[in-house]
Amino acid sequence: MRALIAGGYGGVEVLELADRPVPQPGPGQIQVRIAAAGLNPADLRLVSGVFMESAPVAFPHVPGSDFAGTVTATGEGVERFAPGDEIFGLGLARAAGGMATALSSPPSFTTGTMAEYALFDADTPALAPRPAELPAEHAAILPIAALTALPLLRAGDYTAGMSVLVIGAAGGVGGAVVPLLAARGVHVIGTAIPEDEAYVRGLGASEVIDYRSADLTEETLRRHPGGVDGLVNLALPGPSLPAVTLAVRPGGRLLNIAFPSPDPATKIETVYTRARPGDLDELAALAVKGVLPSTVTRRYPLEEAARAYADLVERHVAGKLLVTMGRASAGR
Repeated sequence: MRALIAGGYGGVEVLELADRPVPQPGPGQIQVRIAAAGLNPADLRLVSGVFMESAPVAFPHVPGSDFAGTVTATGEGVERFAPGDEIFGLGLARAAGGMATALSSPPSFTTGTMAEYALFDADTPALAPRPAELPAEHAAILPIAALTALPLLRAGDYTAGMSVLVIGAAGGVGGAVVPLLAARGVHVIGTAIPEDEAYVRGLGASEVIDYRSADLTEETLRRHPGGVDGLVNLALPGPSLPAVTLAVRPGGRLLNIAFPSPDPATKIETVYTRARPGDLDELAALAVKGVLPSTVTRRYPLEEAARAYADLVERHVAGKLLVTMGRASAGR
């Protein structure tokens, strides 16, 4: 099979397309023919070496977490899925260890989704059947983005009429956070450059602030003198956040997902991606209803997967980038 691999630690320059043996499922595992895989910045963190001591990677390593595909074989003891089932979800490399445990229980491990075939542990809420009405390309970009958005909405307990400032509204997670907030009747103020304003408004934002041409705190308070009801940070590194919190009214919720996290003394709560039983089914239903739109803005064949990751790192990206596998061969 063809797969994108990293031969060692580094940046996108260590990624290359290679032929690899098709992985065979062991007990409790399923083999999946990948149809499409969504890109996430976290895919590159293990390869970068930032977690080298706590999560050493075995090379060659296939990156990729989000996917949609077809079950092609099952290992001993698997009853949840059968060959021919259309599924979607995410998995992390076994090197991720504790991160995978925090993501779901039982944890979700994979051999890497930037390949024609991948293995997954079957018994995890991070995998779910894909409804026939949900295209594979749409399903493949939902898992990490939407499973980050759901915990944010639960932590914020947002209701109709509230005002929430979303920093990084045009990014991958913003493509789930903004429409889910808008569906609750929340007045969303998103940050974006002018080129992305129409995209962010299309997601459901009522207002857009160009963070490059205006001081974010001052502009928010000019528009909302009493401050907004909540802040959801999807982009700014932790040390940059305290100044922006002045735009939130006293008692408002301050939530963050960006890395590195802010100092706990700031009372800004960092929320982590989490898959609970039934979450993916809920998200699939919302996508079918049109509440969660497809945010794919660029597509790449597997042969150009390394370039896709380079674009993710080096270019301004709105929405999600997607790699499609085409027709997979069952050989090497």
